[in-house]
Amino acid sequence: MANILVTGGAGYIGSHACKALKAAGYTPVTYDNLITGWQEAVKFGPFEYGDLADRARLDQVFDQYNPVAVMHFAALSQVGEAMSEPGRYWRGNVCASLTLIEAAVAAGCLDFVFSSTCATYGEHDNVVLDENTPQQPLNAYGASKRAIEDMLRDFEAAYGLRHVIFRYFNVAGADPDAEVGECHRPETHLVPLMLDAIDGKRDALTVFGTDYDTPDGTCIRDYVHVCDLVDAHVLGLKWLQQGKGSRVFNLGTGAGFSVREVINHSSAVTNREVPYVIGPRRTGDCTRLVSGSSRAETELGWKPVRSNLQQMIADAWRWHQTGLYDR
Repeated sequence: MANILVTGGAGYIGSHACKALKAAGYTPVTYDNLITGWQEAVKFGPFEYGDLADRARLDQVFDQYNPVAVMHFAALSQVGEAMSEPGRYWRGNVCASLTLIEAAVAAGCLDFVFSSTCATYGEHDNVVLDENTPQQPLNAYGASKRAIEDMLRDFEAAYGLRHVIFRYFNVAGADPDAEVGECHRPETHLVPLMLDAIDGKRDALTVFGTDYDTPDGTCIRDYVHVCDLVDAHVLGLKWLQQGKGSRVFNLGTGAGFSVREVINHSSAVTNREVPYVIGPRRTGDCTRLVSGSSRAETELGWKPVRSNLQQMIADAWRWHQTGLYDR
């Protein structure tokens, strides 16, 4: 089976990608420094400890496994932190990715699947965002991801590095078999924070702002199930292996849900009340982010099948109750 180097394979999305790759007949090789990832999540292929800034270690891993492609998930991704510590994001995301890309090119590994984000678009209220929407990131997280996208284009022009870039929206849910799931340190994502509050692991969920220009005053986001998301990454890998050109794809559902709607669905799925308090708006939060993903559907043949709120919350709740990672 062909080896795929998966950076951040011990993290939330990366571990689900490893399971999907194994199911598709590949061997995922996780490369992770475990700063935000979990050793327990590496279940579907070899694990190699290392930092993306360590070129010698990367060269060693490329030489040992001779991967046919890279799936690059490893990144810093907290918007608040990106606003207060931008340098950390330029070093940790951009400089580290440059080292990885140079190592891949040196090893002759010229198929590259990159985990980007809708945060590259910035705020375009009341607009469905597609791949041609101008990129105007509001913080160092989105800006660093956009810079890596530009980097990939430059390396394609110079060295023939073929790439698929996925810009995705809010990822939620968990593996339906509850083998892997979502758990960050610290946790910043709405669904796991809400489930922690329901389960008494935190006093209450904080809803940041209720004065947005939306029907109920809370932010609207487009949620996509993590399993649907990683299925798209496998399709993107196959796209490259079939010799098709570099491409950018949005991954979302085209439907947006407010924070209050997510809270209401969570109460219905778990049959418990969600304790929450109202806090001020967070700097850098957009009012509405909704994806236009028709390109992924028409060109990749991708169709999200689990990306409804009830299914995403039910799968996340099932995972949450296992307590498999040390919270």
